[in-house]
Amino acid sequence: MLFLALTTMEKLQRVPVELWLRIVMIISVFALSIVLIRSISQMNKVLLTMTIFVVITVFGFSWVYERNEPKMFTPFVNKIAPFFPSKNTTSRW
Repeated sequence: MLFLALTTMEKLQRVPVELWLRIVMIISVFALSIVLIRSISQMNKVLLTMTIFVVITVFGFSWVYERNEPKMFTPFVNKIAPFFPSKNTTSRW
């Protein structure tokens, strides 16, 4: 049994540091999201709605202007992009 434990420890030491950092980051984000969800659930619903609206609007305009949206939102952004200015289009003025 001691031989198996040593080989397991050796295998764990060979795992890259980047993987450990990613695992710690994922656990931290998960814990932070739980804390945020609990605090948001006690927040005033009107203030919460306004905050979500502002955040979605800022992300939406940024995606339309820069065209750096996630691939799953590309069909939606393609539909609304002609109505807003874009970095890639030339100015008519």
